[in-house]
Amino acid sequence: MKDKHGRKVPNSHHNGAVAVRDGKVAEHASTPYRVLHIGEDCKYCKELRRLQIELVKLQEWIKQEKHRVVVLFEGRDAAGKGGAIKRITECLNPRVCRVVALTTPTERERTQWYFQRYVEHLPAGGEMVLFDRSWYNRAGVEHVMGFCTPAEYEEFMHSCPEFERMLIRSGIRLIKYWFSVSDEEQEKRFQERMDNPTKRWKLSPMDLQSRKHWADYSRAKDEMFAVTDTKLVPWYVVNAENKEAARLNVIRHLLSMFDYKDLTPKPVPLPHIGKSNYVRPPIQEQNFIPEIYR
Repeated sequence: MKDKHGRKVPNSHHNGAVAVRDGKVAEHASTPYRVLHIGEDCKYCKELRRLQIELVKLQEWIKQEKHRVVVLFEGRDAAGKGGAIKRITECLNPRVCRVVALTTPTERERTQWYFQRYVEHLPAGGEMVLFDRSWYNRAGVEHVMGFCTPAEYEEFMHSCPEFERMLIRSGIRLIKYWFSVSDEEQEKRFQERMDNPTKRWKLSPMDLQSRKHWADYSRAKDEMFAVTDTKLVPWYVVNAENKEAARLNVIRHLLSMFDYKDLTPKPVPLPHIGKSNYVRPPIQEQNFIPEIYR
């Protein structure tokens, strides 16, 4: 079914979930695959460690083979995008795998081609870039909150699929994740942020406004999927009700998207320290910080 603009209308009964079976993506969410229950079938920290070792292998393969990878992380506020990105990058080289989280566009950037400020952050050979929010801001917060005109929104919806096809034709591997969370779980996480001084900075006025526009954001997401969930660059939906499970699932799925090889460097013996007759200045002349903790 299509809407008045000729766009594909999403099936409201399809949750967009993606199954991973034997390390490969299953075609349908209903396809049987083994479910590992955290705490019963596997320990979160142990499984995370195992997957992070695989991420290091993926990193070295991307680096040595000069691949270019872009991963988009989109979804509801407090859905766990940042936590997943943190676990992915935790053990990786920031010169190979970097995170892009752009702020509000400047006055100059507002006059540019919309995709321009994102293009400058695309990877060179041997790099993987993780976008914590991306050009899909225009189809989400900008559209819902009125930060763009209807004409700008329509132009984005028309141009985005072609822009992504251009990236694919240029040799970039583009992967898109949508983190899905219920309104009850979002409210719980917002309250946790409010109560935790180390996380309160995450709760922006725009986050609070999103609660009032829950249905509007749902509609915007469905319209966006109808146009941009293509066979060439599909959206992969992450069930983010359980943060730990979501992190493990998205890492495992990301790994399953590549036929990578283990190209990590082999251990080498450490060379002996070179000795010389050089006499260093007295250590008392250096400014040491107070050793409060010992």
